[in-house]
Amino acid sequence: MTRPTTQIFDAAATARLIPYATLVDALKRASIDYAQKRIASPERLVVPLNEGGIMLSMPATAPDLAIHKLVNVCASNGPRNLPTIHGQVMAFDADTGETLFILDGPTVTGRRTAAMSMLGVETFAARSDVRKPREFLLIGTGTQALNHLQAIGELFPDARVLVKGSAPARAEAFCAAHRGSVRELHPLSGATIPESIDVVIALTTSKQAVYDEAARVGRLVIGVGAFTPAMVEIGTRTIAASALFVDDPAGAKHEAGDFIQAGVDWATVRGIASVLEKAGLETTSSLPMEQPVVFKSVGCAAWDLAACRVARDALSAA
Repeated sequence: MTRPTTQIFDAAATARLIPYATLVDALKRASIDYAQKRIASPERLVVPLNEGGIMLSMPATAPDLAIHKLVNVCASNGPRNLPTIHGQVMAFDADTGETLFILDGPTVTGRRTAAMSMLGVETFAARSDVRKPREFLLIGTGTQALNHLQAIGELFPDARVLVKGSAPARAEAFCAAHRGSVRELHPLSGATIPESIDVVIALTTSKQAVYDEAARVGRLVIGVGAFTPAMVEIGTRTIAASALFVDDPAGAKHEAGDFIQAGVDWATVRGIASVLEKAGLETTSSLPMEQPVVFKSVGCAAWDLAACRVARDALSAA
């Protein structure tokens, strides 16, 4: 019997298969499935490569689908004019183990990470059609900043987005390259963050806080970039006075450098699924914005499985 050739999708094709709006809904479902142990997603295996690079093995299984993400992260690729991340996400039939399709790993990672941030916005900041966040601040000008800008453009097209880079020239170049993605895109002028900012998203690999403002009701702070205990983007001043949420409670204890360095009491840190379970899949959130919120995203293979669910459904409908 001749088996059909496994379909392999490049970055552009992968992006088309997993639009942000559908991906946010899939992550909402996957967050609850993972919390209720309907998705098995063990901690990722990290294996060293040359020059400080790492290979990451991240499997996840559910009754309807199994996936394995294998990606290599090589920070030394910059001088080589190569991307930092290479790899693939393979989707398998959960009954037979047969390979169904293969997606571009960096694209899946970037899009599901940005979609998780958007789920955080939907859960903690987008209270209704009347009260949607209108102004975002992105701290960072790399690939994840672009993924997040694209997600905001798809889900909040009327938003105004400010960008803060490690240097003003970086923010200016980023905005010049991607103007048109949202209604307004500007580099942050000066060091003062406008009072009107509804959502701050930190997207750097910094080892010192890039955001340490007084916690304030009505401004959601999302940390994405710091993924090791040595990294920190959000300072203790903000964290100490905020309600704390994470995407993956298990992984956050080992990877959320912001929370680790702030010495948080993990008993007070809740998973986003705890809010989603209470609110139900068909609504946004029942959590009133009566206190400041920090949402920390560290990622896990369950979110890659959610992306593969979206791709599978798109391929089935084609």
